[in-house]
Amino acid sequence: METNIIISGVGGQGNLLASQILAKAALNKDYKVRIGETHGMAQRGGAVTSHVRIGDVYGALVPEGRCDYLLGFEPVEALRQIKFMKKDGVVVINEKPVVPVTVSIGQAEYPDVTKVINSLESYCKVYKFDAYEIAQKLGNPIVMNIIMIGALCKIGEKLPFTKEDIIEVLKEKIPEKFLDLDLKALEEGYAVL
Repeated sequence: METNIIISGVGGQGNLLASQILAKAALNKDYKVRIGETHGMAQRGGAVTSHVRIGDVYGALVPEGRCDYLLGFEPVEALRQIKFMKKDGVVVINEKPVVPVTVSIGQAEYPDVTKVINSLESYCKVYKFDAYEIAQKLGNPIVMNIIMIGALCKIGEKLPFTKEDIIEVLKEKIPEKFLDLDLKALEEGYAVL
């Protein structure tokens, strides 16, 4: 058994915590897990990609063409990972872009989000929604990562863990004062698809 997940976004979106939650859920089910991370030059706003490999795997990074699930916290960063996707892979994408500083000061132009998502859809199955807006309605944009995990749990037929397993990990990892919010975020993500 092998399941490969890539989480792609920018610094400050909770990418690393999301990868730790998914890995811990698999570890709690007695699966072998490897995590690999790449960070952009800037901590906040720079590209951050996490690879979570579950099962009979030996390296920490997902080989090209072997990713089952891509959690795209940021559309363009998700598109950058397309070479890793299986043809029957699944992308869960947050439609809200995070425009880098270089774009906002005129050094580049952010591409049309619809075209970015269409490019992903031409390659594999895509589930899209505005996770940031849902997080805003819950009162804290930082829970977008947990919303995305909830959506993944809903559509992840090949995942070796369930939403209930994620709930147990949240109870272990999240400080008590934030736990109710994170549990609501998980449920919102699960219900969105």
